[in-house]
Amino acid sequence: MRRSLTKTQFIRKKDEIDRIFKHGKKVSCEKMRLIYLSNDLSYDRIIVIPARHFGNSVERNKLRRRIKEIFRNWEGRLIESDSNSGLDIVLVVYPGKVSDFSLLEADMKSMLVRLNRK
Repeated sequence: MRRSLTKTQFIRKKDEIDRIFKHGKKVSCEKMRLIYLSNDLSYDRIIVIPARHFGNSVERNKLRRRIKEIFRNWEGRLIESDSNSGLDIVLVVYPGKVSDFSLLEADMKSMLVRLNRK
């Protein structure tokens, strides 16, 4: 059984990312900002964007792996919508603010819960 996210669950095209930044709704906390927009797909998609000067490539890739794992574990449980359309999610993480996996998970979970209330 495959436990990782599929390639279709990632946002890769620049025009899609620009559309989310332009028309998306925002939820933020001290360490990161979540921007989301409904898509016409039946599943959610995500992209993680570390802000400028977020450490070296090792730290940025470690952050991406951790957030993808959190998204994979919580996917479908917290993001509830009445229609069958999914969400496109951009997660911008600010430098020097993330230290521990459990803190990152708690912050992301709280943002997803707040996203659910809107």
